[in-house]
Amino acid sequence: MRKIILLIALFAAGLSGAELTLTGSVVSDNQKMMTSRYMGFVKKVYVVEGERVKKGQLLYTIDSKEIDSAKSQVELAISQAELALQMNQNQYNNILTNLARHERLFKKGMVSKYELENLQLAAENTKAMIEIAKKQVAQAKAKLAEVKNQYKYLAVRAPNDAVVVEKRINAGEMAIPGMPAIILTDLSRLKIMTEISESDLKDVKVGQKVMVEIPSIGLKREGKVYAIIPSSNPMTHQFRMKVSFDYKGQPVYPGMYAQVTIK
Repeated sequence: MRKIILLIALFAAGLSGAELTLTGSVVSDNQKMMTSRYMGFVKKVYVVEGERVKKGQLLYTIDSKEIDSAKSQVELAISQAELALQMNQNQYNNILTNLARHERLFKKGMVSKYELENLQLAAENTKAMIEIAKKQVAQAKAKLAEVKNQYKYLAVRAPNDAVVVEKRINAGEMAIPGMPAIILTDLSRLKIMTEISESDLKDVKVGQKVMVEIPSIGLKREGKVYAIIPSSNPMTHQFRMKVSFDYKGQPVYPGMYAQVTIK
C-alpha cells in the first residue's frame, strides 16, 4: 500500500513539474507596407533590401508630370477667374458712375424712371457677379493649394526607424495606390509568435513568465506571455500567442526559429 501511495506521489510531482515546449518564429509588432498615395512612374528608389533606414529617410520618389499638368490647369483657371472678376469690377464702376449721373438727371426730369431702374438693376446684377467671381477665384486658389500639397506625397519616406525587408518596385515602374512597394520592419518591437493548443490554453495566462530560446544565436533568457489571440485555427484548434523578451545587444531578426518553454 505504501508503495502505491509513493508511486502516486511521485507521479503527481512529475506532473507538477511538467514542461510544455512550443516552437515559433520571431516577428515584428510594427511592420509597415509602404505605398504611394498617387499613381505615377517611380523616378528613383533610394534603398535596398536589408538596409537600415531612419525615420524620415527617403525611400522612393514618383514622377510629378500629372501633378504638374493639374497645377498648370488650376493656375489657368485662377487667371481666368481673376480676369472675370476685374472685368465685372470695371463694369460695376462704370454702371455706378452712369447711375449717379442718371439720378441727377432724373431729379431734373431729363430721364425716365424706367431708364433709372434699369441701371439700378444692372448695378445689383453686376455686384452679384462680382461676388460670384470672388468665390471662383477663392475656390481656384484653394484647389491650387491642394494640388501643391500633393507634391509632398511624391516623396515616400520611412515613418520610423526600420529595416527594409522587401522591395517590390523599381525605377521606371508604375506606383499604384494601395499596392505595397516597400515593406519595413521595426527591429525595436520584436516578439515571438507561437501557437498553443486549446487543451493547454488553461495553463497559460497573459503576463506569465516563460523561457525563451533562439538556438541559432545561443540566446536563452526569460520572457513573458505578451498576448493570447482569442481566435483559433478551426483546422488545428491552435491559438496564436505572442511572447515578449529582452534581446537588446543580440542579433535577433524576424523569421528566426524560436522555442518557448512553459513550466
